[in-house]
Amino acid sequence: MFLEVRMDERLRRIYVPMTETGFYILFCLQTPQHGYGIGQMVAKMTGDAVVISPGTMYGTLSKMEKDGLIAFFAEEQKRKLYCITPLGRELLEMEIRRIERLYQNSKGESVHD
Repeated sequence: MFLEVRMDERLRRIYVPMTETGFYILFCLQTPQHGYGIGQMVAKMTGDAVVISPGTMYGTLSKMEKDGLIAFFAEEQKRKLYCITPLGRELLEMEIRRIERLYQNSKGESVHD
């Protein structure tokens, strides 16, 4: 379904560490979703602490699609559904490991990758 794309150094510089917005968008796209739905999921997950404006949402979706992190999945009621690609999943997993390492280090625990 997706072309195999290896993460290059440019993508690492852009997305690692990931912005909170980028993280939540990729996290939510583990199942196909549209921008409005992502915004609703993020607001619910964070107790409205994180609200992604439409401009930020659609700008980020466009950039992530161009960079190969997400892909168009389908159209539903005139809304574009996106899903995460293998490259996007690789970046998301890297970021989750980074966040877990930060958390463990903040607790004085050692983590070995």
